[in-house]
Amino acid sequence: MEDYERISDSERVSIAENFIRDAPPGEFNEVFNDVRVLLDADNLLKTEANKAFAAYDTDQFTPCKVNNAEHSVLITKHGRLDGSRFYDPSSKQQFHYDHLRKEASDVEPWHGHDSTESWRLSVEQVMREYIAAHYPDGNLTVYSQLSTSDEPTKVVICIEDHQFQPHNFWNGRWRSEWTVSFNPSNADEPAVLSGALKLQVHYYEDGNVQLVSNKDIEAIEVNANDPESLAKGVQKSVKAAETKYQTAINENYEKMSTTAFKSLRRQLPITRTKIDWNKIVSYKVGKDLKS
Repeated sequence: MEDYERISDSERVSIAENFIRDAPPGEFNEVFNDVRVLLDADNLLKTEANKAFAAYDTDQFTPCKVNNAEHSVLITKHGRLDGSRFYDPSSKQQFHYDHLRKEASDVEPWHGHDSTESWRLSVEQVMREYIAAHYPDGNLTVYSQLSTSDEPTKVVICIEDHQFQPHNFWNGRWRSEWTVSFNPSNADEPAVLSGALKLQVHYYEDGNVQLVSNKDIEAIEVNANDPESLAKGVQKSVKAAETKYQTAINENYEKMSTTAFKSLRRQLPITRTKIDWNKIVSYKVGKDLKS
């Protein structure tokens, strides 16, 4: 047997982190358990790979239930305070988030940005109506960011919706992030809206197929005379952009179903009947017993 060089602990952790970051939506636990067996070092996994857990949750916009909050809050980079502490701008609370258990604890009051709260709240109220009408299991978190001498005031909208159906061998998640930049002191200056849309679906019944799609939305001007007009303009633009993108995805998927996917393999074997794999296994077992 040829000698081989054993990889270092840091290399093992790096490999484990890549697996975790690439886990399909709704399948973190399955990937974590597999990686745990491969790495065979719980201390390394829980201490050194913790950054990968956090990166996965913030990238996936993982929803989290927080005590005394009416709505779930999304775990995103915009809500991180320090380490594993995040805040919920809607319920005005901060909390510690366990990236392994996917749970919030140590909940405390959080004092928001009062100067931009009226703008943020108007956008959140209108966007919640949009989410309720178009995303059956949707979640929303709206953040406000204070302006500086070099940058305008910003409102960031994070949207997440998912369908996890492991019994049907598929899971999927929709994510969209919208940033509204505006100048509250100048009503004549329009706000600028830009967005990033992400869709990821994993099918794994008798195979392994992933659909991963991304689209960036260029700057859209929105009326910013007051919080109410800004919110209505943002909702109208977001709805138009997301509807157009989702329609294009559906049309492309239907086209691929009758072209590319169909050409990957025969729908039926040459005998024109489906193979009963259970019977084939039993035939082989019977043959082995006879011999």
